Amino acid sequence: MPPLREPGAHPEAEFPQYAGAYRLEACLGSGGMGVVHLARSASGMQLAVKVVHAPYAADPEFRARFRQEVAAARRVSGAFTAPVVDADPAADRPWMATLYVPGPTLAEQVKRNGPMAPAALRRLTAGLAEALRDIHRAGVIHRDLKPSNVLLTDGGPKVIDFGISRPYDSDLRTETGKLIGSPPYMAPEQFQRPREVGPPVDVFALGAVIVHAATGRGPFDSDSPYIVAYQVVHDQPDLGGVPEELAPLVARCLAKDPAERPTPDEVMAALGPPSYEAEAFVPAQRRRAVVAAAVPAVPDGERDGSEEDTHVRAAPPVRRRWLPRARLVVAAAVLLLVAGAGAYAVWGGGGGRTGTSPPGPEAEAEAGKPKAGGAVAPWRTELRTSGSGTPVCAGAGGGGALYCSVAGTGTVRIDPADGRVVWTARSSSDGSAHAPIVSGAVVLAGGPDGKLRALDPVKGTAVRDTSLSAGPGAAFPAGDTLLAVADDGTVTALDGASGASRWKKPLAGHVRPDFALYDGGSGLAYAFEHAPSGASTLVTAVDAGSGRASWQRRLDGVLTPVSTAGAGELVLTAMDENSDTAALVRYAPASGVAARIALPFTLDGPQVVMAGDVAYLLGRGGSLLAVDTGADGGAGAELWRLETGVGRASAPVLGEGGHLYFSAADGRLLAVDTGRGALVGQTRARLSGGKLTYASDLPAPVVAGRMVVGAAPDGSVFAVDGAEPGGW
Repeated sequence: MPPLREPGAHPEAEFPQYAGAYRLEACLGSGGMGVVHLARSASGMQLAVKVVHAPYAADPEFRARFRQEVAAARRVSGAFTAPVVDADPAADRPWMATLYVPGPTLAEQVKRNGPMAPAALRRLTAGLAEALRDIHRAGVIHRDLKPSNVLLTDGGPKVIDFGISRPYDSDLRTETGKLIGSPPYMAPEQFQRPREVGPPVDVFALGAVIVHAATGRGPFDSDSPYIVAYQVVHDQPDLGGVPEELAPLVARCLAKDPAERPTPDEVMAALGPPSYEAEAFVPAQRRRAVVAAAVPAVPDGERDGSEEDTHVRAAPPVRRRWLPRARLVVAAAVLLLVAGAGAYAVWGGGGGRTGTSPPGPEAEAEAGKPKAGGAVAPWRTELRTSGSGTPVCAGAGGGGALYCSVAGTGTVRIDPADGRVVWTARSSSDGSAHAPIVSGAVVLAGGPDGKLRALDPVKGTAVRDTSLSAGPGAAFPAGDTLLAVADDGTVTALDGASGASRWKKPLAGHVRPDFALYDGGSGLAYAFEHAPSGASTLVTAVDAGSGRASWQRRLDGVLTPVSTAGAGELVLTAMDENSDTAALVRYAPASGVAARIALPFTLDGPQVVMAGDVAYLLGRGGSLLAVDTGADGGAGAELWRLETGVGRASAPVLGEGGHLYFSAADGRLLAVDTGRGALVGQTRARLSGGKLTYASDLPAPVVAGRMVVGAAPDGSVFAVDGAEPGGW
């Protein structure tokens, strides 16, 4: 952190003395968007308060970006960032207060003391990779990692300044006609297709930051940002001066193709055990209720990219309780990294198979053949023609059609009976794809210009183009209505089939709402908006067809609607001060009663599906919890818990026979018996060229009767019999 300076002759001498309740004591530094001040909380805790420059405070687009910065910073507050203490994006001069972290930036350290020694570089690389891993797990892409945004502290590097970061599900579009970022640390795709960047841009920036730390310059160096931009896109990086043992890893981080860059986990694994000049401990993972057999290590030279097909034998019904936490030495961390890279534990269970080879050509040839007893015939269809994208799919009502989009190919209709491609609507876009929207009598999917295009569901021909972005969140499907929210908070409802406007207006009480849930039975769409202080959430139930508000209520806490239950009651997740989900809230509009159901442990970004009063919460890291929302909120609310062993999970879906299905990042499809809380089946991994890809969106399975359709990073979609997960 720069030395403290007293306020005085400063470009913004008119700055207020207070930001909210915090008195601004001294200027820590000034940037293009605002000034950072030292302040203290009521308890005396030192804070760094960022106050926006006056011209930007009057810009609605910048205010939207600042709200996003606050939201992103809240989501990633943790060991590798400066935690957010308070914020007010709606103030006359928007501000955000984070914990003050003493220490120089990496840029200052290198400028004062020169390039870092090899051992320090390894520690920096490992620390930044771990920080990026946690930032990405929180669903955020930083997009501006550079030496001045890295603080060096006794506890390791801290990543700051989420001013242009973007959640994976963000619909904010500020890039038109602009380059947002710092050219020497931007990835090629940020110059070529800035709307479609994913987590690999941060890995590219990591490589560039390490080059700067090792040499005092960047891998692409020029006084002109335009020349730097050309070099980033077309030239090879200059790695002269980077230690020999780090150069290959840095070169991989700086690959032009995002798919060729390692993930943060792979960076940490490549560095080896973090035993250099420091002791490292990691907390024990929550123990599974079923004992896992050890998987023998495979030498690197013998890996061929394929994964063993693992089958699960059902465990006897037990009530699961966490075993006490412990601290494990570095060996445990290595095992966890190996597991995340593709070595999967095989579930024990007496007499069951402990591992088989992936299905061969004979098994693939069986796809599409009828099976006895009404069983589903499995099939697999390759969709990707170029690139490294994972397909994302949506089903039509009744399971009569399946629509999938994949980058490099476009959108296809698939016959779910046998996996046959009925039609293909090509797209010139080579960026990320998003699940098609089936609305009214059309299928809405990404067109060549990044906007939604309406397709004839029978022929696949273009019916019309829309002005709505194809990105996630830009158009919220509510039955046969599409809801779009402008930056000024105005909500527009469009007829999904014709595109005609049904209604357009701001929602009373909201500045800029988000829609999180649609209930087809009542026709209500649920809008929500968090108070800047995080103390409450305004929730509005809106009739999607007419725009009439059915009810509105301000509820305590940072809440997000996730499901309906009972007679028009709403279930919401509740976040704690660390942005983890700590409880469920069940709100009854008729009585105005909001019941809080505390969770037995916090979950990171869980996605929720409900059956009756029972909520199933699946955290990003694979922790699965079943909770009775009709309970009083005590210990009886928990039904069971399960550690699935998945490092990154999709949203869960419910199917026939009491099964819950979800996908893993390596292409596995997993099934859980909701009655017993037991993992009862999983398919083999389907990696892309033997490498785990890191798509910004992990597709959820699609269920149609007994059939469950999964999408994999190898570019394929596949169907299995959901009623017989033990045979997957």
